[in-house]
Amino acid sequence: MLASRVRFASGFFSRLKGLLGSDSLPEGEGLMISPCNSIHMFGMTYAIDAVFLDKNDVVVGLVKEIKPGRMSSVYFRAARCLELPAGTISNTMTEVGDKLIESP
Repeated sequence: MLASRVRFASGFFSRLKGLLGSDSLPEGEGLMISPCNSIHMFGMTYAIDAVFLDKNDVVVGLVKEIKPGRMSSVYFRAARCLELPAGTISNTMTEVGDKLIESP
């Protein structure tokens, strides 16, 4: 399981704000940004993991522990990005090609 609690950011301002202003992303939580094919960490104070998903929720890109002040690559096939606490990708052994499913 990547996250048990996911918030959604799909409007212009919620996508723009993202995690800015937060001081951490607790274990088990995530932020799904849609549409999104790249992220930036300008103004952030902590690292996160980013999982880029296509329109079918297949992983098309992974960024482990992206640090404040950095930008991810652009994942042209990505439709959305799930931002997670740093270490989540390694801890869950998530790989490109995995398909995410929503737990009941």
